[in-house]
Amino acid sequence: MSTKRDYYEILDVSKKATADEIKKAYRKKAIEYHPDKNPGDKQAEEKFKEAAEAYEVLSDAQKRQRYDQFGHEGVGNSASGGFGGGGMSMEDIFAHFGDIFGGHFGGGGFGGFSGFSGFSGSSRGGQRVRRGSDLRVKVKLNLAEIASGVEKKIKVKKQVSCQYCNGSGAESGSDTTTCTTCNGSGRVTRVQQTILGQMQTTSECSTCQGEGRIIKNKCTHCGGDGVLRQDEIININIPAGVMEGMQLSVSGKGNAAKRGGINGDLLVVIEEEKHPELIRDENDLIYNLLLSVPVASMGGSVEVPTVDGRVKVNIPGGTQPGKVLRLRGKGLPSVNSYGKGDLLVNIGVYIPQNLTNEEKQTLEKLEKSNNFKPSASASKGFFSHFRNLFE
Repeated sequence: MSTKRDYYEILDVSKKATADEIKKAYRKKAIEYHPDKNPGDKQAEEKFKEAAEAYEVLSDAQKRQRYDQFGHEGVGNSASGGFGGGGMSMEDIFAHFGDIFGGHFGGGGFGGFSGFSGFSGSSRGGQRVRRGSDLRVKVKLNLAEIASGVEKKIKVKKQVSCQYCNGSGAESGSDTTTCTTCNGSGRVTRVQQTILGQMQTTSECSTCQGEGRIIKNKCTHCGGDGVLRQDEIININIPAGVMEGMQLSVSGKGNAAKRGGINGDLLVVIEEEKHPELIRDENDLIYNLLLSVPVASMGGSVEVPTVDGRVKVNIPGGTQPGKVLRLRGKGLPSVNSYGKGDLLVNIGVYIPQNLTNEEKQTLEKLEKSNNFKPSASASKGFFSHFRNLFE
């Protein structure tokens, strides 16, 4: 499972942010962590690259849609134009995103920021917008559900907005007052005299914790938090082709934020049930078929399992152990909708361990026949299969 930070968190924007808001947020991060502004600071350089990777995905409508649904697994290195975080160089970033900053993204010295003229890098003012925490649940799927996609209903115990105070935390609409410390802005500005002159800093108001208001009489049901812990039934549409460990994101279905704000997300981690007969290999399925000596020698029709039920397969006479039969399109669909995998039937031949006297006599007669004596060409063809596995 991916350990990367959430792209929206990196750029400090909500999941409902517009393209312009994402672009402005990225410009702000680029200014803050640009190497010219932070010479020799490796941590700033990594954050600079991290912001570029986040913007590269979120600025593309299709990539953003896939990221919102599947997280980092849905975009991967190929989906992000080869950036992929760790392999991203400064030259790549400057070349790829130069048009965002008027063609002056890079350049020698900090003067390379000339393309940023008129853009303010100060932090956003206004009241703090709370965001509820994310929830993570595991959903177990069998191969049939993975093959076709499925809708699951799950019960989740989570924080929901208090219905008695509508999430405000106050007993009634008149039980709140504007914070006198910040005058409702949620932020306070302080001016300090230093040896370099006056310095102005803006920070969150400690009196109201950035909310801009004070609750006089708290709601008796939620204790002023604006949220209650309850069970909720959530419908989850899981697309076909998902894999073990993949994480899907259901926007806004996480915990509600205290006293209003934005709900967190529900993160759905996929668990895959083992099939009793089929083995999954990416989008392909593998079935190990054990034939009797007569069927392998003379051929015949046998049944093999698929995710849709059992199908008949014709076995040619003289089929050798190690041969692989490919049933095209009988595998699993790609989560990217790029076709379906195949069902690979690995052939083995069962050799009995305990024989009756009559069976031994029959085999002794067959052993004298030239047809039952392996030739040099047959031996070469048989073992070439195993040699190819190690080349």
